[in-house]
Amino acid sequence: MVKEKENKELFQQTMLFECAWEVCNQVGGIYTVIRSKIPAIVSKWNRENYILLGPYFEDQASPAFDPIEDLSDPVGFAVHTMRESGFEVHYGHWLVTGRPKVILFNPYTIFNRLGDIKYKIWADHYISIDYDDDLTNKVLSFGYQVTEFFRILVNSDLQQTNIIAHFHEWMAGVPIMDIRKENMPIKTVFTTHATMLGRYLAMNDHSFYNNLPFYNWEDEAKHFNIFPIVQLERAAAHGSHVFTTVSEITASECTHLLGRTPDFILPNGLNIERFEAMHEFQNLHLDYKEQINEFVMGHFFQSYSFNLDKTMYFFSSGRFEYQNKGFDLTLEALARLNYKMKQENIDSTVVFFLITRQPTYSFNAQVLHSKALMEEIKRNTEEIERDLGKKLFYSVTQNNGSYKLPNLNDMIEEHQELKLRRNVKTWKSNNLPLIVTHNLKNENDPVLNFLRMSNLINNRDDKVKVVYHPDFINSANPLFHMEYGQFIRGCHLGVFPSYYEPWGYTPLECMASGIPSITSDLAGFGSYIKAKFDDCEKMGLYVVNRKNVSYNDSAEQMANLMLRFVKLSRRERISMRNNVEENSTHFDWTNLAQNYFDAYDEVIKR
Repeated sequence: MVKEKENKELFQQTMLFECAWEVCNQVGGIYTVIRSKIPAIVSKWNRENYILLGPYFEDQASPAFDPIEDLSDPVGFAVHTMRESGFEVHYGHWLVTGRPKVILFNPYTIFNRLGDIKYKIWADHYISIDYDDDLTNKVLSFGYQVTEFFRILVNSDLQQTNIIAHFHEWMAGVPIMDIRKENMPIKTVFTTHATMLGRYLAMNDHSFYNNLPFYNWEDEAKHFNIFPIVQLERAAAHGSHVFTTVSEITASECTHLLGRTPDFILPNGLNIERFEAMHEFQNLHLDYKEQINEFVMGHFFQSYSFNLDKTMYFFSSGRFEYQNKGFDLTLEALARLNYKMKQENIDSTVVFFLITRQPTYSFNAQVLHSKALMEEIKRNTEEIERDLGKKLFYSVTQNNGSYKLPNLNDMIEEHQELKLRRNVKTWKSNNLPLIVTHNLKNENDPVLNFLRMSNLINNRDDKVKVVYHPDFINSANPLFHMEYGQFIRGCHLGVFPSYYEPWGYTPLECMASGIPSITSDLAGFGSYIKAKFDDCEKMGLYVVNRKNVSYNDSAEQMANLMLRFVKLSRRERISMRNNVEENSTHFDWTNLAQNYFDAYDEVIKR
């Protein structure tokens, strides 16, 4: 009760500005962090005192932005002052759950000042940014405007309350340097969700975690040509009053690469209410599985068929980082699973979907053609079904006392039969189903190379089939006609054994949707649940050991985990989905947001 009283006083007396590159700008996982957390923050904080800061990119922002005309409060005064000085600043409400206030700064409008901005950073902070990179230029322009906003705000006679400014990632953290240098009356929090250098190192060093204590950050940053960015990130980490990150895994990374150990761990959550389907989630699984069934029939059944009642859908998704996201380990484990299922003569099929984004020319014409023919066959059968239903109804009601069913074949019109036969014959193929749905620009794609090398190419006798879909799924997708969240619900198992993953939203999204998943102990989410829960498997959360374990042993463990899942009965899988959905509330922001409030309480004290 004492803690809640202190928090309540803090919320009422303090303005909280949360600054991130992904406010009204969906790029990656931080967008989900910020957006999903808003309802939990505004339910406790004084709504008028919670304001988000982000960049203004019209195509992203305008559909979800409602302008505020009243500029009489301190924030409005600062916005008005900036506009009069020639800055393009947008002030309004973000049209998401919670409708928080938001201020967006257009980075492009002061590109003519970039030379002066870079010179000032070098003169004041000894960071030389001597290259012309578009993202870095936008970040510096954005940071300069945020700093100017705070200068005006703290010097306003209208401003009477305490200020906390919370910055996420290096793209938003640039203002921290000047806030501290100029001793502005602002308490700063900086959160790194993944260090820039750590991401590069993990992609290029298979012994990243073993070598972590021995890297020279300057040498490595220069090697990857990201030295100024790493300097900006380190300046934000060291300049902030309170430094935080999202997991214990990343905290160790920060200690060695950024030179400061985080003060708080802020685990990522979700607004579970958005996913809740209560008793309906099992029905939703069946409905969306039927839609995936239609794609699978169109993609595979033109070559050969298998029993869909004994088929399970596995998937992995995320940004294309072949090693970091664990795509390499996943494919290796699937190849081993295929072998094990054949050896044990298991009468089931696994169809694995790899959903990521890679440069492509277009959908593969053969895939689209097969899908179109399948839909035509479906329309023909539905037409015959309707016509047959009417004829059967009239026949049995006009049979003059005879209750014998008529020969249904006699009721099908010859032209209908010929049309259906022609469509099916045109659709059928002697070729193997394709393993990729698009025409890739990269002919040396590592996923395709592995699938071909391991002969995991959708052979008739393969127990594991693969569909590589190098684009994200949405309702406009002609192959699935469903949203990504619906696709998740239609699957049986999510597979995310990341090598480098500061947190990892994909298994958490599965959990919120009532779908079991595999993660790894090198992912922030995986290490968190391993520490917090005694028996993760009962909850439908499988954790692959990758820390201090060889690649071969991890692949074997993962293949065996998937094999155990395949052997579960339908009733056992339903029970597991119930457990997954039931435990998802632990990760709701209503529980995890308290970590943020504790960090804000601490920064005020400092």
